[in-house]
Amino acid sequence: MVNAKKSLSSCQLARDLDVRQQTVWYMQTRIRVAMVNRERHLLQGIIEADETYLGGKPRKGNRREDDKPAKKGRGTAKRLIVGAVERGGRVTARTAAKVHGKTLLKFIKDNVEPAGSLLMTDEWKGYGGVKNFMQHAVINHSTAYAEGSVHTNTIEGFWSLLKRAWYGSHHHYGVPYTLLYVAEACWKYNERKNVDPFSTFLRGCFA
Repeated sequence: MVNAKKSLSSCQLARDLDVRQQTVWYMQTRIRVAMVNRERHLLQGIIEADETYLGGKPRKGNRREDDKPAKKGRGTAKRLIVGAVERGGRVTARTAAKVHGKTLLKFIKDNVEPAGSLLMTDEWKGYGGVKNFMQHAVINHSTAYAEGSVHTNTIEGFWSLLKRAWYGSHHHYGVPYTLLYVAEACWKYNERKNVDPFSTFLRGCFA
């Protein structure tokens, strides 16, 4: 699990280890629980914040006229994830119920050190209150993906890793366990420069 960039399904690991899939899933769940970051590391410097949605496309009906275009982005019924990342540093993300400004601002205040930091987001109005307690730069994605150093490409790159695990390995996350899969992705991203992440994980388990 530590070495698999797109994570590892319990079915595949059960075949590799020749054990029951339920046993593997039980162990993987406990590993993901251990990967949840219980320490409060405030992000500093240039920070990018964004939201994404996890979930598949609706299954197509038998008749073409029954097909309906799926909603994308805000307003979809998919699982909402909010996150923030330091440029060249750590990432933090968690599930959220709604993409309201109150939710986003609480997440930022809980995870970002405002003094001396600059937060970069898209133009979503939910981030409007950020300017009241820290520096805030906005990139308007309707006109450009980046304007010089102002962009959210780093957090978008992390979202792509998270979604590759969903599309390529897992295909479905139960509501109570989504946070654990997000925690696994965060842990592996934060340990990406570690030459021996497995030993680091074990030390964290028994610390």
